[in-house]
Amino acid sequence: MKALFVIASDPRTSPRPAEAVRIAAGVAAWKKVEVSLYLHGEATRMLEEATGNFVDEEHIERYLPMIDRKDIYAKDFARVAQEHAVVTWF
Repeated sequence: MKALFVIASDPRTSPRPAEAVRIAAGVAAWKKVEVSLYLHGEATRMLEEATGNFVDEEHIERYLPMIDRKDIYAKDFARVAQEHAVVTWF
């Protein structure tokens, strides 16, 4: 089974992106579900900006590296979503 976490909230103003990353890393650790992240809009800042600007940044710094870089997307949502059995929005 594959699960896709769609993160669209701004990590500078909302704790939701950091919590989504934490949950996704926890699910991926079970190795029973292939987890992917789709970063939309302001959420792409988690990959682009230097640290120090995010709500609950310690979660992002700790858990984002647990998701394989090849499983983090920022483009072509329709194709990515079709490949996953479960899509969860944050």
